[in-house]
Amino acid sequence: MHDLTGERIFHAFSKQRGKPLDAPTLVSEFGGRYATQLGIQLNDLDAAEIYKWLLAAILYGAPISEKIATHTWQILERNALLTPESIVRKGWDGLVALLDQGGYARYDHKTATKMLAVSQTLLDRYAGNLNHLHAAASDSDDLAQRIMSLGKGIGPVTVQIFLRELRGRSNKATPPLAQLAFQAAQVLGFLPENCHGDHQLALSSLQDLWSKSGELISNFPDFEAALVRYGLCLRHHQKNAIRFLK
Repeated sequence: MHDLTGERIFHAFSKQRGKPLDAPTLVSEFGGRYATQLGIQLNDLDAAEIYKWLLAAILYGAPISEKIATHTWQILERNALLTPESIVRKGWDGLVALLDQGGYARYDHKTATKMLAVSQTLLDRYAGNLNHLHAAASDSDDLAQRIMSLGKGIGPVTVQIFLRELRGRSNKATPPLAQLAFQAAQVLGFLPENCHGDHQLALSSLQDLWSKSGELISNFPDFEAALVRYGLCLRHHQKNAIRFLK
């Protein structure tokens, strides 16, 4: 399957319109892992770095733009609020003020509550160390449930964002393929016709495509993140088309 509409949309966004459409090109155009672009290094599974990424995943999990989420994380970084202890010390009012500064006016209260709850529960149950949480989990499903149980409002979307960038690094980080990534891969013609909504088959097919492109499977999260970004662009394009038709 190869959707030429998807390719036209891709090249409308692309800075290199004549370049062949493949997985590495998509990453080059749309960017790889969100964590890497924030300066968070997950390769060594350092507990402090993993916590930073959890904070970022909470921000990206809100129904808000990537630009605002990234800006808000940078505000937390500038204020040295990247540990569970520092988040708890800052308190709810202090977090709300910083979230407002970042652009979370509509979601400041809920997000501050999530950040506090997650940080305090992590300290109480796992000594503030997400590697301890990982070790306590019996399998990938239990890992996802333990992350969600850290605080009210931490749902499957946030967990998927968090775990997908640990895919290939942590043996229990095996989240389903994001719906946005699935839709993007389908539109771009990266999936076989027999997928029919089968996200596990889609994930395996995309990992195989990535490997056949000469890329390391440990870097597959870069491809997945690029697909998510493309999916967001596609959604925006579709919404604009609907507005135009109205």
